[in-house]
Amino acid sequence: MLNIIILLSIFVLLIIIFNFRIVPQSKAYVIERLGAYSSTWHVGIHVKVPLIDSIVKIVSLKEKVLDFPPQPVITKDNVTMQIDTVVYSKIIDPKLYTYGIENPTFALENLTATTLRNIIGELELDDTLTGRDVINAKMRKVLDEATDPWGIKVTRVEVKNIDPPKAIQDAMEKQMRAERERREQILIAEGKKQSLILEAEGKKEAAILEAEAEKRSKIEKAKGEAEAALEIQKAASSGIEILKQSGADEIYIKLKSLEAFEKACDGKANKIIIPSDIQNISGFLASIKEILKDKN
Repeated sequence: MLNIIILLSIFVLLIIIFNFRIVPQSKAYVIERLGAYSSTWHVGIHVKVPLIDSIVKIVSLKEKVLDFPPQPVITKDNVTMQIDTVVYSKIIDPKLYTYGIENPTFALENLTATTLRNIIGELELDDTLTGRDVINAKMRKVLDEATDPWGIKVTRVEVKNIDPPKAIQDAMEKQMRAERERREQILIAEGKKQSLILEAEGKKEAAILEAEAEKRSKIEKAKGEAEAALEIQKAASSGIEILKQSGADEIYIKLKSLEAFEKACDGKANKIIIPSDIQNISGFLASIKEILKDKN
């Protein structure tokens, strides 16, 4: 009897131990009781009722990355291309995820394909190639609203690759090459323009400096000539003053007359009128010599 009680006790203990569950941080357990949904276990220690409760699904709460294969789409201007997308999603309601739809990943893939076709069908080729942000935003909004009944939250959608047809790629490459050549020609022309402007400004500044130097040279030359004339005038005035102090005013006048007579006798005149007092020239010169001798 004692052995039976011990065995029963061990059996009950084992049942209790095996019905303990420790739920980790990133998991959620969906529990059914007698075939109907009972509860959702989150992080912590839980105990289920033996033979009554059952764990029907263990759900990961981590964000998932779903990389779907390329999908053929047609743009508004009838260009067929291949586009593949990456969808980032996470489960926010394990109950809805368990009971909402069969195979949620497959459903999300097909929903992504149809949504992408609808959005690209409203865009032309150029808008499709340059409007990735717009496409991503529209797809995320549509997918997030559509997956709410499935307990899924679409956090982000990225257009991974856009592959237009080969002919379109060749045309785009030629267009980009022409655009690069056009920009190169513009840069060359702009460089030549700047070079000519700098050269003209250099010549202008050189001409201004040359004119300024010539102006200063003429000013200095004029000042020198004026100072020389002034010194000559001062010397002449000093000479006249000396003659005046020596009482030689009349002699100075006669000396000037003699100089005028000398100029008149340079051989160009046909007639020469000799002053009446020229006979006294010897005495005049002798007087000059005496005055200069006394002054020295």
